[in-house]
Amino acid sequence: MPQKKGRVVPIRIPDSLPATNILESENIFVMTENRAMHQDIRPLRILLLNLMPTKIVTETQILRKLSNTPLQIEVELLQTVSHTAKNVSEDHLATFYESFEEIKDQRFDGLIITGAPVERMEFEAVNYWEELCKIMEWSRTNVYSTFHICWGAQAGLFYHYGIPKYDLEKKMFGVFDHKVVKKSSPLVRGFDDVVRIPHSRFTDVRADDIEAHPQLELIAVSDVAGACIAKSTDSRHFFVFGHPEYDTETLGVEYWRDINKGEEIQVPVNYYPADDPQAEPVNSWRAHAQLLYTNWLNYYVYQSTPYDLDTLDAKSSAEFD
Repeated sequence: MPQKKGRVVPIRIPDSLPATNILESENIFVMTENRAMHQDIRPLRILLLNLMPTKIVTETQILRKLSNTPLQIEVELLQTVSHTAKNVSEDHLATFYESFEEIKDQRFDGLIITGAPVERMEFEAVNYWEELCKIMEWSRTNVYSTFHICWGAQAGLFYHYGIPKYDLEKKMFGVFDHKVVKKSSPLVRGFDDVVRIPHSRFTDVRADDIEAHPQLELIAVSDVAGACIAKSTDSRHFFVFGHPEYDTETLGVEYWRDINKGEEIQVPVNYYPADDPQAEPVNSWRAHAQLLYTNWLNYYVYQSTPYDLDTLDAKSSAEFD
């Protein structure tokens, strides 16, 4: 693979995207479109399929993780058109998001598929399931590496490998300890012996199902939260069943939202000091979350993807109509 020569720079996103000002206020280096045009390095092309209802919050969380790297990354945002988003303005979607029809003839170094609050529904009952399947099928040939998060990870395992999800007796809600079971994997290079990752879900994928599949390998697991990180043996699909991208306050926002709606919800585990929801939560997962995304980008995207994306074995776009 030819070397990507030139100055190394961080994430490249539209100047007017709301996340730009937020990230810059956190002293995170964001490359403006104008400045990026003068770089002589080919940026990594990352497509973010944002299935979360809180689009701006989620895109900012993901972009924050992608930004802390010397690699130049060009991010494009993708939405499903078979579902109408209710928590973001049409203007924001029209300005920053594209549809599958608009990008299906393109190729990308990486794809990130977020979670979605639909895990208690059967996959086929989700109104954008057919469209998501089309995108996941397209990703086999037009994307080099795909990173699936939470429900997106469950959906990806089910679609690509036929592995089901199971209902939990109560919501898996909190920050849980995990152990790395495949320490030789570059995906977890630099991880501590104990890894803390937030979870917020009503369904589960069983570690035994992953380990029994010849094309999958389990990377990290929790005695309480179960399977957390897995990947395909060909390193083209990655599955994270928690939410390492969550901000410090995200679990608290979810907790108080449900309390104010009168729903029955337990205090998130290992989140508030002394489990006191009036206390200020402590972020104990930020460093591992950053390292997870950085390792994925470096070892499985930058170091592996072809310099010329047109050399990917891509089917005709007509096959995805």
